[in-house]
Amino acid sequence: MRDITYPAIIVAAKTAFRLLGQRFQMTGTENVPREGGVMLAYNHIGYVDFVYGGLGANPSGRLVRFMAKREIFDHPVGGPLMRSFHHIEVDRAEGQGSYLKAVDYLRKGEAVGIFPEATISRSFELKEFKSGVVRIAAAAGVPIVPVVLWGTQRMMTKGHPKDFSRGKTIAIRVGEPIPTTGDHDADLAALHAAMAQMLEDAIAAYPADEQPPGSWWLPARLGGSAPTPDEAEKLDQAEKRERAARRAAKRAKK
Repeated sequence: MRDITYPAIIVAAKTAFRLLGQRFQMTGTENVPREGGVMLAYNHIGYVDFVYGGLGANPSGRLVRFMAKREIFDHPVGGPLMRSFHHIEVDRAEGQGSYLKAVDYLRKGEAVGIFPEATISRSFELKEFKSGVVRIAAAAGVPIVPVVLWGTQRMMTKGHPKDFSRGKTIAIRVGEPIPTTGDHDADLAALHAAMAQMLEDAIAAYPADEQPPGSWWLPARLGGSAPTPDEAEKLDQAEKRERAARRAAKRAKK
């Protein structure tokens, strides 16, 4: 693929990281193969996860083609930019097209990034995974490399104001490749378990002075004030109802 804007944006992003005085805890980046198709699976805790997610593959010289919701591609600025990166548009109402495109990319040797939770986790714990991640990897015959992010939620996430103040630590952990076996349920469970442990390790290793007890970005079971997974699910369902009501109101006006 011809990439003109992607390398330039990476340079700009790294410059922004320096200007923001960000510190990085990066481990396991050698687990991203330098060539050949590979699926990278990420946890989803904030709106800037795309930006930092690709950084884990950067030491291996890979450009990650992220699967992202159609709404981003519909944006007048974001859309052309996403297409220039050769990211993959996902229509949640009709996912077959994005599935086939991702499989094609992987078979051609690309690195494809996916967020198996599909939406941001308000509890900052792993939500249930959608099966697409293992189905796509199995169809393409490629391994899945788990990647966990921590700290990105402090900048921009659901239900909290943006905070791009200086000096934040960003943790990026890359796990060992997980081969698919053809048993989608077992493969999905193995991926979820691996990422859950990686997330525990990332949180435990995060600077204590940046993550005091009661922090809103810390899971409730670890002493933070984030919603529990059950509370987060209720908030997600309420948000879905509100969106559906807005769509219905718009249709009624036409």
